Amino acid sequence: MDMSRVRIETALGEIDIEVFEAQAPASAVYFLSAVRVGRYDDSSFFRIVTVANQNAEEARKIEVVQGGLKHKREDLPPMIPHEATVMTGLRHLKGTVSLARFAPGAVYHSFFICLRDEPALDFGGARHPDGQGFAAFGDVAQGFDVVERIFARAEETEYLKNEIAIRRAAVLPV
Repeated sequence: MDMSRVRIETALGEIDIEVFEAQAPASAVYFLSAVRVGRYDDSSFFRIVTVANQNAEEARKIEVVQGGLKHKREDLPPMIPHEATVMTGLRHLKGTVSLARFAPGAVYHSFFICLRDEPALDFGGARHPDGQGFAAFGDVAQGFDVVERIFARAEETEYLKNEIAIRRAAVLPV
């Protein structure tokens, strides 16, 4: 199978994500495995990055919503191969779903969704200091209006005081 679909049930509605297994196999398996074991159930969208709430010195402003599990240890060791956009052919466009990371492959069961095209998150983009970008692995197939409702709940800082619940995530039958 080249593609799977995951439904994320949030407090604000459902988001369906197409997972591109053929283009980003390591990232897709990592995400789908987490979904299958219930890792995202009862988690949240905990971070909303807007142009207004980013560090003023940040030259490459982005707009994303981040969900899943929070992780604060930046010394997390790599656990999967990093699938840079230069390898997969995927890009961080409006609706792209990607793995959050510290170092390449140092992922922590957190994902983000782009609210607009974000080339700074691709390989060679300047958003991450190592230039490797982030591992895009999917796209919002349905429910982008829910993503926009989540984004509309942005606060003065990126990390939310009032997180938006992810009730359940499930792989949909083919």
